Amino acid sequence: MKAHTWLLPTLVLASFVAIFSACLLGSTPMPPGRILAALFGGADAPDRLVLWEIRLPRALAAYIVGAALGMSGAALQGLLRNPLAEPGVLGVSAAASLFATFSIYYGLAVLSPWVLPVAAILGALAATALITLAAIRTRSVVTLILIGVGLSSFAGAAMSLLMNLAPNPFSLSDMINWMLGSVANRSFREIGLVSPFLIAGTAILLFSRRGLSALTLGEEAATGIGLNLRNQRVLTVLGAGLVTGGSVALAGAIGFVGIVAPHIIRPFVRHDPARSLVPSALLAGLILVIADIGVRVLPTPNELKLGVVAALIGAPAFVWIAIQRRTIND
Repeated sequence: MKAHTWLLPTLVLASFVAIFSACLLGSTPMPPGRILAALFGGADAPDRLVLWEIRLPRALAAYIVGAALGMSGAALQGLLRNPLAEPGVLGVSAAASLFATFSIYYGLAVLSPWVLPVAAILGALAATALITLAAIRTRSVVTLILIGVGLSSFAGAAMSLLMNLAPNPFSLSDMINWMLGSVANRSFREIGLVSPFLIAGTAILLFSRRGLSALTLGEEAATGIGLNLRNQRVLTVLGAGLVTGGSVALAGAIGFVGIVAPHIIRPFVRHDPARSLVPSALLAGLILVIADIGVRVLPTPNELKLGVVAALIGAPAFVWIAIQRRTIND
């Protein structure tokens, strides 16, 4: 049986199992019967509250964020033809985090629960607009990466400055928690707020995915067979920016899953970037749900942040991918 015939069904089934398991597990495990009863309205009010207000939104938020980062990572790796590219490489994640931190620093986040996620989305859109403009004006992928690195470095420095000047320990704690990344206490309302941006970005990436396959031949060959290179860059950067900004608005800064998932998927789709988008999204969502289950069940004095756990898992994988790439090139 060919890999592509079983890959998607397997990932979809595993995703459902992981999300259901996330509803079962927690500080107080619940048996499957109670979860099913709460899911279909036949349980007591406390069980329905735990499922619909706490566990299910958290599991779905983790899955949605992972899927967004996985798809945008696969798209950027196809565009830049570099397996080490990830959603933060163009500075969109850092810019979204900066705007969110800015709203916390000036006390705007306490005005409404919507201020902080909206600020993160605005930051992502601002960075996406800048990168899109750069993609239109430059023909060099290296220049595009350098602009993204510069934008990310500036946003990181600005966030450090805000934390250094934090007016009180409570603001500093809020900023640090946002930068560490978490899906705790997320609700369906917050998921609904970022959904339009995630849906729009996903649609753009899927619409422009065929151009990523052409880029595997090289830019000159792709242009020779009719690919509009500038449009391809703009669409990929715009789509990746929207889904990355939506994920940061929902969960804060979470790294490395956008690198690891596409790297695992690539051999199963014959290294075709276009065919890796959906499987990478499914696998990244699955990875983040499993990581969040680990966050909830680990016996630690304080609950670990999802971004920290993702980095602990993803950073060694990143090094391994980099070593493999160097070995192949040598």
